[in-house]
Amino acid sequence: MNDIVYTRTGRGEPLVLIHGVGHRRQAWDPVVPLLAPHREVIAVDLPGFGESPPQDGIYGVESALAAFAKFFAQLGLDRPHVAGNSLGGLLSLTLGKAAMVRSVTALSPAGLWTLPQRRYAFGMLRAHRVAAEWLPDRTAQNLAATGFGRTLMAGMMFSKPWQLSAQTVVEDARAFAAAPGFRPTLAEAKGRFRFEGPVLDVPVTIAWAEHDRILARPKVAYLRRLAPQAELLVLPGCGHVPMSDDPELVANVLLEGSAEVAG
Repeated sequence: MNDIVYTRTGRGEPLVLIHGVGHRRQAWDPVVPLLAPHREVIAVDLPGFGESPPQDGIYGVESALAAFAKFFAQLGLDRPHVAGNSLGGLLSLTLGKAAMVRSVTALSPAGLWTLPQRRYAFGMLRAHRVAAEWLPDRTAQNLAATGFGRTLMAGMMFSKPWQLSAQTVVEDARAFAAAPGFRPTLAEAKGRFRFEGPVLDVPVTIAWAEHDRILARPKVAYLRRLAPQAELLVLPGCGHVPMSDDPELVANVLLEGSAEVAG
């Protein structure tokens, strides 16, 4: 992934963090300080999101695998641990299936859906994008100044949006509205973004947010078919993007998910 923007901090075995559709690497900011004493943390902006420029032909799952292989080589990473949220969870599971990583932690991963569930999720994401595009900057700042306003702006993604700072909510909305990768990602995902598994050769943790309003939690039997040895968890009190709702809980899940093979 040429020109990919990332942050790299901490010490220990490398852990690559991958955000969801419309988000950015700052989604992981609440947990990075808790991870950094134990892992070398690499948080990325996917192409066309955050500060990473768009790249033609890079939005499919298969092309993402090749891009991550180049990115890992560029950074000198030999099968790092990986964790992802939403789309990032799908990409993490796919990297695990390809045995390109040492462990996988997927937080409310995309691609584990039925057709109606996918349509609902895409509809919610498109509605969120339209709202972000049409919201005037002054109005966004005024709304984000109150807990009620932050709930209106971010309540679909977070269970506790009032805990977010006004700056985070406004900057998330701007990033969502401006992301050139949003439409090509959803176009590529139509009929294709479904994870079929299985992941057999690396440790897997799948953790679903209790109050996820975007993606429905699959049945345990289905998850077992995708990753027979996976650790299956529910994140109590958390929304679709759980890192801000309960940073300590999510950080512990990420550390434990990679601890089995950590040095």
